[in-house]
Amino acid sequence: QVQLVESGGGLVQAGGSLRLSCAASGRTISTYAMGWFRQAPGKEREFVAAISWGGGITYYTDSVKGRFTISRDNAKNTVYLQMNTLKPEDTALYYCAARETTGRPKDTQGWYDYWGQGTQVTVSS
Repeated sequence: QVQLVESGGGLVQAGGSLRLSCAASGRTISTYAMGWFRQAPGKEREFVAAISWGGGITYYTDSVKGRFTISRDNAKNTVYLQMNTLKPEDTALYYCAARETTGRPKDTQGWYDYWGQGTQVTVSS
């Protein structure tokens, strides 16, 4: 079993930055693909970014390309989401997710086996 705990959310003005962290415990995630998803009020949870087990492959949803960067530090068992130039529409509860695979990560939430509880990001205009 893998436990995931997100942190780093908060309230920020539009144009600002935040860095989310997802700390894993229970098992090493060095052979896990990791993803970030978000859910805004009244909307379905959506894909944000994903990274392969070694960090060599990354995917982003179009709305965050060029603004968000996903990365990982397997030695620290942690995945990050650097979010720059934040917009009010980025306001959501952000979740990290994991699946053990050395294959390519996916952008579908049903593919992931483990989920954190989420961290809230609120961007004011």
